[in-house]
Amino acid sequence: MKKMLIIAAALATAVSACKDAEPEWIQLFNGKDLNDWTVKIAKHEVGENYANTFRVEDGLMKVRYDGYTDFDFQYGHIHYNTPYSAYLLRVEYRFTGEQAPGGEGWAWRNSGAMLHGQDPQTMLKDQDFPISIEGQLLGGDGTNERTTSNLCTPGTNVLMEKDGELFTPHCINSASKTYHGDQWVTAEFLVLADSVVHHIIEGDTVLTYYKPQIGGGNVSNYDPEVKQDGKVLKSGYISLQSESHPIDFRKVELLDLEPYLHEPSKLQQVLEAARK
Repeated sequence: MKKMLIIAAALATAVSACKDAEPEWIQLFNGKDLNDWTVKIAKHEVGENYANTFRVEDGLMKVRYDGYTDFDFQYGHIHYNTPYSAYLLRVEYRFTGEQAPGGEGWAWRNSGAMLHGQDPQTMLKDQDFPISIEGQLLGGDGTNERTTSNLCTPGTNVLMEKDGELFTPHCINSASKTYHGDQWVTAEFLVLADSVVHHIIEGDTVLTYYKPQIGGGNVSNYDPEVKQDGKVLKSGYISLQSESHPIDFRKVELLDLEPYLHEPSKLQQVLEAARK
């Protein structure tokens, strides 16, 4: 009997330890291949990595255009194959090299992390962007101010205040500093289902908004059955952009926060641990 009690106590301790253990970062990009990702580039079928746009070299996920003679509005996205609802996404990126010929002026040193995006399998061949919330990533020109981690809304809208009115302009700048040159930058996105999204750069929260939902324009050639205006976005796919300027990603990782979404004190503990 005594031995059974000792075993029961040990099991209880083990269960408690597992319950209190902090979650581990999920490495969306493994540094080796793109097997867990699906490419969708405008003017091409889903799964076609045209001109080897997205590739892995030297342990980095690279976006390159050496196989393009003209960019020709071939906006691309590489989508992680698992959708998420509540999470902290961390991306380390740097811009490099020269823009592809034919790239738009606004797309110079421009990329993005798409949040709560539609399933790439539902994107039509000529669709330019996934219906999603974009954490826009921008690089500076060495002189002028140009914030990063801005918000853009292809086929979506948000609230800029918790109980405010619908915000319908396509983009809004964050409060970040400008990052010039080819330096590495750490961008984080704290997404809590359909309630709130925070953009964080180098540890500082630079933009917050609420209630992401489908609506508005700034997305073309989509399936009307997918674009259900007014539908609140509680979950979706994460993707990274190819918009005509080369960019490297050396880390793409995620903390799944859905188990703690309705436990505010535990959620806070997890987020505090992530900062250490």
